[in-house]
Amino acid sequence: MGAMDTDAPELHPLLSFLEHETEPMIVLDPDYRILAANTAYRRQFGSADRAHLGEKCYRVSHGYAVPCDQVGEHCPMKRAAESLGPDRVLHIHHTPRGPEHVDVELRPILDRRGGILAYVERLSTVRSATPRASGDRLVGRSAAFNAALEALQRVAPSTLPVLLLGESGTGKELFARAVHEASPRAQGPFVVVDCSGLTETLFESELFGYEKGAFTGATTRKQGLVETAAGGTLFLDEMGDVPLAMQVKLLRLIETGTFRRVGSVETRQADFRLVAATHKPLAQMVAEGRFRQDLYYRISAFPIHLPALRERREDIPLLAETFLRRGGGGRPVQLTPQALQRLQAHDWPGNLRELRNVLDRARLLADDGVIRPEHLPAGLGEAGAFAPDARVATGPVTARWQPAELRRLAATFPGTRRELAAHLGWSERTLYRRLKALGL
Repeated sequence: MGAMDTDAPELHPLLSFLEHETEPMIVLDPDYRILAANTAYRRQFGSADRAHLGEKCYRVSHGYAVPCDQVGEHCPMKRAAESLGPDRVLHIHHTPRGPEHVDVELRPILDRRGGILAYVERLSTVRSATPRASGDRLVGRSAAFNAALEALQRVAPSTLPVLLLGESGTGKELFARAVHEASPRAQGPFVVVDCSGLTETLFESELFGYEKGAFTGATTRKQGLVETAAGGTLFLDEMGDVPLAMQVKLLRLIETGTFRRVGSVETRQADFRLVAATHKPLAQMVAEGRFRQDLYYRISAFPIHLPALRERREDIPLLAETFLRRGGGGRPVQLTPQALQRLQAHDWPGNLRELRNVLDRARLLADDGVIRPEHLPAGLGEAGAFAPDARVATGPVTARWQPAELRRLAATFPGTRRELAAHLGWSERTLYRRLKALGL
């Protein structure tokens, strides 16, 4: 490879092969040490004169002093060592560009006796999301967000239908677009069909199109959205609102890949990847006879749960910064710690949409560019305030702050250690473990 630090002759053919791979790849020994890195890795995660050879992967990628599993994260090497097979995980890595979501796939290399000689790790940067404030991508770093993003990365390259499940305002259309952009159909159209409020007749004509004279007012031939989506992705938003009688024709479309315009006898071939979304309990609707069981099974081949905002509270500071940056019009706007605390204490029944609306209103009231508690809706976050320590202590470690950010915050945070843990959405024990891993 372009850079190598190993004396194991068994690995030399593998290292030479990986150098020709276009994706970033490294070779690790069982003690987490980077033995080799190909040119693609050095370009994306290292530098021309530094490939991190001899360094521990957890220190390079995360800045940790111990392996990932010892600070509450999924360690693919530990899983691969146990199964003697491949493992895959989505992590937030430190890169020359800052923190980024990275899809990590690790495979063990076995010696002649079946023992693990080394590991090959392939790293792919996720382009559709970011753990930093952004103007045009999915934003988040919590475990709940990362779980949905990891599922998206797995299914996007396939042709399987995807069903996005979640409350209103959780960003289902953004996730659907991210599925499209990470798929082989990314260069094709992304067509949105809002199924809510459409009558059976209107739904059919919008979806399949119609011929001239098919009904009163059809003065010209119209192409339907199925044809518009040819070569791309068809996103059926609020799938639970599709009229029951129309579900039969939709099932036929999905099963056979064919349809007919309204008023036509000609069968046409469809060419789209289906992504559907709903906030309704489809399984319950099937049991009640309000949604066809066969259609449900067809569209739910790969369901992805999109977390409510209250399930990813540690993302609220990042999301707030994102929304304020997107709508600021060049004018910098900041939140006081007290205002941010109020945002994190609220349950957000309207999710991301509600948070954005609250911040848009607060921005208009903050004449000096500083949003204070009095600029927020009365009572927001006061009743039933969220208790971070109680929640995090009984659940999994969720936040994924980068080492440099955590070091800076630990050095500059004006409150107590307990208040810092609450600000991060962690228990004090979790904060202590993370700081210890960083040598602080």
